[in-house]
Amino acid sequence: MRRQTYGTLSVIAFTLILVSFVILGFSRIVLPYRTARMLAAPTLLVGFALVCFLFIQGVLSWIGVSRLQ
Repeated sequence: MRRQTYGTLSVIAFTLILVSFVILGFSRIVLPYRTARMLAAPTLLVGFALVCFLFIQGVLSWIGVSRLQ
């Protein structure tokens, strides 16, 4: 994986998690809390999965198994 791609994916992950909280906040204005959580959950889960993937890539690069080019 290239360093630029790693950085771009990091920004996307942060943005997805931030968007999740914005969706939760704005949807709570007009919808019940449970429905608001159900609307925000997919975005949060995708962002969290991306963070986990990037963490694993970083650890593998740090121990020398794979390289960031």
